[in-house]
Amino acid sequence: MREMSLNRVGIDAGGTLVKVAYSRDGELHYRKFPSRYLAEAAAWVKEYVPEAAVCATGGKAEWLQSMFAPEQCSILPEFTATCSGVQHLLSLTKNPPESYILTNVGTGTSIHYVEKDTQIRIGGTGVGGGTMMGLAALLTGVDDFSQMVEAAAKGKRSIVDLLVQDIYEGSTPPIIGDLTASNFGKIPLGKGDGVSREDMLAAVVGLVGETVATTSIFASGQYGTSDIVYIGSTFADNPVLQEAVAGYTRFKEANPLFVEHGEYSGAIGALLACQS
Repeated sequence: MREMSLNRVGIDAGGTLVKVAYSRDGELHYRKFPSRYLAEAAAWVKEYVPEAAVCATGGKAEWLQSMFAPEQCSILPEFTATCSGVQHLLSLTKNPPESYILTNVGTGTSIHYVEKDTQIRIGGTGVGGGTMMGLAALLTGVDDFSQMVEAAAKGKRSIVDLLVQDIYEGSTPPIIGDLTASNFGKIPLGKGDGVSREDMLAAVVGLVGETVATTSIFASGQYGTSDIVYIGSTFADNPVLQEAVAGYTRFKEANPLFVEHGEYSGAIGALLACQS
């Protein structure tokens, strides 16, 4: 892995957040800005490290590039940057997997198969962090991420979701009874009385988590690997989502891995590729 210095900066300019990675005293450091403050992120780089070479990735990379001198900012394809960053972060852990499914949950969800330095984009789903926050705002009026996570942690999904055991009430179900039969399935049955804001938000997080996990598990079976690496800003400081994803992944006999600072993978990959 090439040595990283403060004269190089990697930026992942995504649809919701702008993530910045840089190295100081041999350690990686991170910053993030809301995407609507893209100009402020560029201004921070210019003020803090005015001579730095910048490598950008993500959906708003070209817009970001226009804020720098032409020779100062290069662009790296998003999938390449993300996979490179994940490989770097995994190299810092014990016994990193040789091949794995990489599931990146940002505004939406992108799924890849990674083996050594090769990555194949399998597909994805529009269900992701944007879905979670959009439904949270529509159903409860909560549009702040940290408030949503805090409230969801206090809720009970079983008040909102129809479980297998609810369908087979009074008899033995053919599969595990506490599995979700239908997300939000109790509401159209007239069982929604007494549902709290916390219950509704817990169900929203569960819906997103189970969808992401199910899609990833199918991909892992297709490519013959049991390791699934989950990254993305939606998991940051969101133990409720991590638990929903990890629990269902383990139930399907796959191995969930959450990489520390995984939400900065794109920015790290861009940093590694940056030419000083």
